[in-house]
Amino acid sequence: MSLAIFDLDNTLLSIDSDHAWGEFLLEQGAVDPVAYREANDRFKADYDAGCLDMMAFLEVALKPLADNSMEQLAAWHQQFMISKIEPSILPRAEDLIARHRSRGDTLLIITATNRFITAPIAARLGINELIAVEPEIMHGRYTGKVSGTPSFQQGKVTRLNEWLEDRDDTLDGAWFYSDSHNDLPLLELVEHPVAVDPDMKLREVAEQRSWKIISLRD
Repeated sequence: MSLAIFDLDNTLLSIDSDHAWGEFLLEQGAVDPVAYREANDRFKADYDAGCLDMMAFLEVALKPLADNSMEQLAAWHQQFMISKIEPSILPRAEDLIARHRSRGDTLLIITATNRFITAPIAARLGINELIAVEPEIMHGRYTGKVSGTPSFQQGKVTRLNEWLEDRDDTLDGAWFYSDSHNDLPLLELVEHPVAVDPDMKLREVAEQRSWKIISLRD
């Protein structure tokens, strides 16, 4: 039995759920149609390029959580799951999860997308353990701020080490599946790094280091 760690966006899903949530909010008329779309697309491009200012992104991304009630957010998320997430769940990803589950491995999603967006997705995939960006909640509402270290780039390693310490566990024999070069700090730590439909930068590194490269897409 080992730890099987999965990135979420463009790995288990065919989309970036963070960017898709932004598009969903635009469709609902919940955010400024010009400024928010420009920011959403720009931050996605910065992420892909490996130069994302995470705190600047979160300032924009978490604001709609603070601007709306928990009830409204929950209602929107139900629609989001149906319209955006269900069609993006990759059958081969579910097969991969099932194989690790059948071996008795501990399943963990670690993502740079916030918990509000990703917790229902992890539950849908049957994965109980989730490390995600933690939006701050005070007095029953989101504040628009971040709690703790964002699980992004080296922050994924920091958050995973904290998680392992709480469980008194190790990375012995661990797997990590990711599509993004932003996850190189964690891929370099595990015994079994796997590049999943990788971006060009990650594919180059994976080929140089003889890491396994797979596709979960049709």
